Amino acid sequence: MGRGTGLKYPRLGAQRNRRNQQPTELASSPRRSAKKPLAPTSRHRAAARAHRRRAMDRFHDGQHVWLRSRAHGTYLNARGDGRSVSLRRRRASLKAAWTVHIHQGDVPYLLLHSAAYGRYLAANGPRAEQRHYDEPEVLQAIMWQAFQTGIGDEVVLRNVGGRYLRANRRHLSWNTGGVSVEDTDNAGTMMCWTVQPIPAREAGMPDLPAPPNHFMYTVLGQAWRLIEFVRANAEGLYDEDDWHMFALRGRYVNHLRNELADRIAFMDGHEPDGIAMCIRAGRYGRPTPLVVDLPRYTGGPAETHQIVVMMSGTPAYDELRYPDVNAI
Repeated sequence: MGRGTGLKYPRLGAQRNRRNQQPTELASSPRRSAKKPLAPTSRHRAAARAHRRRAMDRFHDGQHVWLRSRAHGTYLNARGDGRSVSLRRRRASLKAAWTVHIHQGDVPYLLLHSAAYGRYLAANGPRAEQRHYDEPEVLQAIMWQAFQTGIGDEVVLRNVGGRYLRANRRHLSWNTGGVSVEDTDNAGTMMCWTVQPIPAREAGMPDLPAPPNHFMYTVLGQAWRLIEFVRANAEGLYDEDDWHMFALRGRYVNHLRNELADRIAFMDGHEPDGIAMCIRAGRYGRPTPLVVDLPRYTGGPAETHQIVVMMSGTPAYDELRYPDVNAI
C-alpha cells in the first residue's frame, strides 16, 4: 500500500520477509491495558434521576397504599406493639395501610406512616420498625427513595442511608417480623414491593371497635397511659402551647373518645356534636385519624400519646380521609 494508508503497525508479512532484521516492538501484537471502570456520566446520572422520578410518581402526598411483597405475596404491616413491622397475608386491616408523606427537599423523599398508629416506617440498622418523628435527626431514618424494577407497579425502597427494605424468611432469629433493611445493591425479588393504592371510604369515618366487657376489663387490669390532647381550629391548625394532659387506663379507643368528649364539654360548657381523634407520632409527625385501639403496652414507663381533636362541622373534620381497606 502507498503512503497515506494510515496503518498504525507494519504489515506482518513484510516483517517475515526480512530475515536479517530483528523484529521491532511495533511488529508484535499491541499490548492492551486493563479496562478501567467507567465513571458515571452526566447522561447516566440524568437517567437514574428520571428512573427514580418515575417511581416516585407512583406515590401521591396524602394517599393510602398497600405494599405487597413480590416474593411472598404478603403485605407490610404495622404491628400492634406500635414499634415493629411484619408481613401478613391479610390486607383488610388498617395495620396494612400506609399513608404517603412526601418530604420536599432538594429532591422529594418518601415518608410512610401507619394509617393505624401514625408512626413512620424507619430503618434502624438492619431492622425495619415504626418510629416517632419527634426530632429533626429522625428524618434520616424515615426518608426513602423509590426506584422502578421495570415490572408493573413494582418498586424497591431505599433508605437515605443506602439500605433497602427487604422481605425475609422467618428463620432469622433477630427478625421475627420477616422484614429487614439490607445494605446491598443486589435487588432480588425479596426487595421488590408492589404499590397498591387504597381508595377512600365513601361513608367517611368507620365505626370504632366496641369497648371490652366491663368484667374482663376489670379482672385483667389495664396499664395507664398519658394522653396529651389539643383542639384544632376549623382549618385544622393548633397551638403547640395549648396541650392538655390526663391519664387514661387501658388502650381502648372508645374510652378515649368518651374521655375527650367529656373534657371538651367541660371546657365549652356543652357537649360537642361530634369529634374526630387524630394521633400524632411526634412533634413533626402528621396527625393520623385514630379509629383503632391504641398500641399494646410493652412494658416500661407509661407511654404518652398525642391526640389532635377535630370538631365536627368544620372543614378540617370534613377533609379527613379514611382508607377503605375492605376494597377489592
